[in-house]
Amino acid sequence: MEFQISEGRVYSLNERQEVMAEATYAFVRDGIVDINHTYVSPALRGHGVAGALMEALADELRRQGLKATASCSYADVWLERHRAAYADIIA
Repeated sequence: MEFQISEGRVYSLNERQEVMAEATYAFVRDGIVDINHTYVSPALRGHGVAGALMEALADELRRQGLKATASCSYADVWLERHRAAYADIIA
């Protein structure tokens, strides 16, 4: 699955331009964002899409030199589970 990146958002659309997967974040203070929402279409759940989405988001935050917190429960658990690999982006 290919993800697109825009300000505050990593997402994937299908051929009808419907959102199939999305993670959003908002800036909370200098250099720190809050991952506040994740969504994966029910048709894609259970196929590793949410994990791939979070990986794409984490890589983008790393590229931008940002750190993250997560008010989204899925993102919070994902960051904790992947703390060793992404310690540099966890606020």
